[in-house]
Amino acid sequence: MWNKVRALHSSDQRVAKYVFEAPDAVAEAVLYKYPTYAERTVICCSTQSGCPVGCHFCGAGDRFVRSLTADEIVSQPVRLLADVDTAPGNIEKLQIMFMSMGEPLLNFKALSEAIRTLHASYPNAALLISTVAPDVDYAALRQLSQEIPAIGLQFSVHESTDEHRDALIPFKHKLNLAQIAAEGARWDAATGRRPFFNYCVHDKNTSDDDARRLRDLFDPHLWEATVSVVCERDEHVATAHKRQRVLASNFLTRLSLLGFSTRVFDPAGQDDIGGGCGQLWYVQQWMREHQVRSSVGVVQLLHQHDTVLVRREGAR
Repeated sequence: MWNKVRALHSSDQRVAKYVFEAPDAVAEAVLYKYPTYAERTVICCSTQSGCPVGCHFCGAGDRFVRSLTADEIVSQPVRLLADVDTAPGNIEKLQIMFMSMGEPLLNFKALSEAIRTLHASYPNAALLISTVAPDVDYAALRQLSQEIPAIGLQFSVHESTDEHRDALIPFKHKLNLAQIAAEGARWDAATGRRPFFNYCVHDKNTSDDDARRLRDLFDPHLWEATVSVVCERDEHVATAHKRQRVLASNFLTRLSLLGFSTRVFDPAGQDDIGGGCGQLWYVQQWMREHQVRSSVGVVQLLHQHDTVLVRREGAR
């Protein structure tokens, strides 16, 4: 378990980022209030230390350490909720999201155990799994989602074509966009709940053509759309955040006109306590000091630790 935990608070006191440190791993968790904890509390927690997927906009993908245990996952929201001024059962809207460091479905055994524990402890909490859609067996996820009605499912899509998505998310063992659409439909049929797709905007993926391609892939009558504000790593954080908010708002309008139910995920506190997921400065420094391996080529490592069973080529 963790031997050190520290919290870093944004200057506006809307968000706090927590660093969980063990001798052989580090992880992030984030605590948001919108606008008070009693009204809406959002927690983003890690399922792995670093990430093997390597999304280019996310610092977590630069390096991979290991998958976290179920206890290590559970300990994050437990610790964060201890700092909230409202009892968990009295929070009007409590959301625990598995979308900080790591790919949740590449650590499904520990994730499912953690979800069962958290649902028993916080039955009023929505439990959101956010995934880039690795090529795994989704039957187990559908079964878990049927067992626990608090589970929500969000696919990190981010681009409207497979070519551009492959460039942004270089992980080879993932579903393409059409396969994601099909898995979302299966999950909806099994649970009666609408899946989400998450789209992180930049200045080259927010055209009318991008919006129409998403509409053609993801039926607005079935899918919910989340447009995310993400700080890009090639410019000053404050400048990027302001520009991203404008892009997100404009693209949200395009999707709404095409019939999507939409929302913007606009994380606060990025300007003074570090960037988006996996980009907290303290964590990046920990990775460098510990000379952690690059995330490239870790699928074999995941297999060796029985963390995930990527489907064999051709199996669908």
